[in-house]
Amino acid sequence: MNMLVIQSSILGSNSKSRLVAEQLVNRLAQAEPGMTIRTRDLGAAPLPYVDAGHIGALFTPAGERSPEQARLVALADELIAEIVQADRVVIAAPVYNFSIPAQLKTYIDYIARAGVTFQYGPDGKPRGLLTGKKVYVVTARGGKTVGTALDQATSYLSAILGFLGMDDVAFIHAEGLNMGADAAAAGLENARGQIDLHVGELAPA
Repeated sequence: MNMLVIQSSILGSNSKSRLVAEQLVNRLAQAEPGMTIRTRDLGAAPLPYVDAGHIGALFTPAGERSPEQARLVALADELIAEIVQADRVVIAAPVYNFSIPAQLKTYIDYIARAGVTFQYGPDGKPRGLLTGKKVYVVTARGGKTVGTALDQATSYLSAILGFLGMDDVAFIHAEGLNMGADAAAAGLENARGQIDLHVGELAPA
């Protein structure tokens, strides 16, 4: 079993999404011994934004690519290979201004590639190719917006992950983290309770 952990906070060790995601990863590793864990920290090592040069590199035949184009394609291929090989995916997604960080959006732009991670059928309907994975998304936010029109992070991630074929997704939310010490503590405790529920589902009957 392989687990891919995607960290996307810009706050490093001060990140609450990182804290909760690490708690989840530790619990999952205990529940499923022998798991191989690979972490990609988009906050510590941001990916270059996808631009015209990136798209041009993908559409240039391999033998005609410049060294820079070859580097861009190799990076994209590496990111896709990581998630293809993963049985479990944990995404730590802090909520910035009601949505996900630019670093995480850029990562998604890299892995969403027509003909590789999704394709369109003869009827024009898309079909995701990253199937057979259990995905856990940890969100952390200063206020309380889950379930409201302001919660664009959850709706976007649900849509794009499903589009890519990852439709078995569990969300773990830590809310109210900037609403005072008591609210922050309650938000983190609630997130730990959600972890307990999801990890408990893995326990043998």
